[in-house]
Amino acid sequence: MIAVSLQSGSSGNSIYVESGDVRLLFDAGITGIEAERRLAACGRDIRLVTAVIVSHDHSDHVKYAGVYHRKYGLPLHITEPTLRSAKAKTDLGRLNDIAFFSAGSAIRFGGLSVETYSTPHDGSDGAVFVVSDGQKRLGILTDLGHVFDGLQGIIKGLDAVFLESNYDPDMLDSGPYPYFLRKRIKGPGGHISNPEAAELLMSGDRLKWACLAHLSGQNNDPEVALRTHRRILGDSLPLHTAARYTASGILSL
Repeated sequence: MIAVSLQSGSSGNSIYVESGDVRLLFDAGITGIEAERRLAACGRDIRLVTAVIVSHDHSDHVKYAGVYHRKYGLPLHITEPTLRSAKAKTDLGRLNDIAFFSAGSAIRFGGLSVETYSTPHDGSDGAVFVVSDGQKRLGILTDLGHVFDGLQGIIKGLDAVFLESNYDPDMLDSGPYPYFLRKRIKGPGGHISNPEAAELLMSGDRLKWACLAHLSGQNNDPEVALRTHRRILGDSLPLHTAARYTASGILSL
């Protein structure tokens, strides 16, 4: 199994996962042209993607789903409430090949299973994912809301993870955001912090690597995030960061 973060953060999100002949894109928050170009740089053709799976209705995750669907012929997997809310806020255009899932269910693509879990993030009907080939398990866990019940257990069963590590508490408190926005980010429907993410990773005793994702551009920094995680976790777990405007390298599992 391999994975590539094509982009991560409030400017747009998309993660590519490949196992055998199954190729999946999780979220469609970057343009089709950029997704195509960044996949090509990894030797992958976006037209061979099996499906696009959308986590929730915020534009940085769903904005270009219609483009992926029409231009490249990719089936779209999404929950019904997410699609309704996304259509009300974003012009997704014509959609003909939609498969609905419910958070808490599993989606199968040949020998690959995508487990879906509901989150308290303030999007409509948000979900996070665990991709399993029967032997290895990869988590795609961003836009979490808060450290909800069961999240630690999900991480405990993973071999690798893209995990939200959105903000540094001191940078958020002293930064330019108004009070209502700081309250939203730290609240039950917002995001989790660097220390919270690091504490979660402590439960991942079978993890081969973790990629810190959805870092804030104003209230975090890759070096700050890595330093916090190293202070809490030590040096044993390989750590990567998902960039805001570029693709990561290929991460293998």
